[in-house]
Amino acid sequence: MENTANRISLVGTLAERPVLSHTNHERNFYRFLLEVARLSGACDLLPVVAAEDVLLQADLFQGYQIAVSGQIRSFNSKAETGRRLIISVFAESVTTTDREHENELTLTGAICKPPVLRRTPLGREICDVMLAVNRPYRRTDYIPCILWGRLAQQTAEYPVGTVLTCTGRLQSREYIKVLPDRSETRTAYEVSVTTAEPAGEVEHPQ
Repeated sequence: MENTANRISLVGTLAERPVLSHTNHERNFYRFLLEVARLSGACDLLPVVAAEDVLLQADLFQGYQIAVSGQIRSFNSKAETGRRLIISVFAESVTTTDREHENELTLTGAICKPPVLRRTPLGREICDVMLAVNRPYRRTDYIPCILWGRLAQQTAEYPVGTVLTCTGRLQSREYIKVLPDRSETRTAYEVSVTTAEPAGEVEHPQ
């Protein structure tokens, strides 16, 4: 069932061959990284999960241009170092293409934590927002978003429960996680929001 509140389209270069991720109801799912260029020249390495029958739609050779259409998904991973929110793109279609790189998405979800307004070292304002995006069958994806400038200021004033419809792109960002016995480099995934329009209020998702 298509979820029109959560749609993403990517075109990028296959950075690695798909590897088996998990099996669900006797259906094999594979994971791979897609390298998608930004207009600035930087690149995002985005994790994609697709069923085996979906992967057969494309010629999956490393270095090929791949188009992916689907949804952003999240789940909480429990580990010895604590809980982590794992973000990936769930592919509904995967095809080989010669189109230019693309990274476009639309999300409609409720703000589920108080927005956090902060400044970069250069003084630019950023607002961090967690959106709860409903999925069919009473499931919910929790998707971190960042907004900039005047849009950040506006969004920081919205109460928890406000429903936003956002457009933007999914991006990757490396950071250093300090653990009790070591530090390690991790990758965070978040939506960089271009537009955000309030669509009402709902109760906080359970």
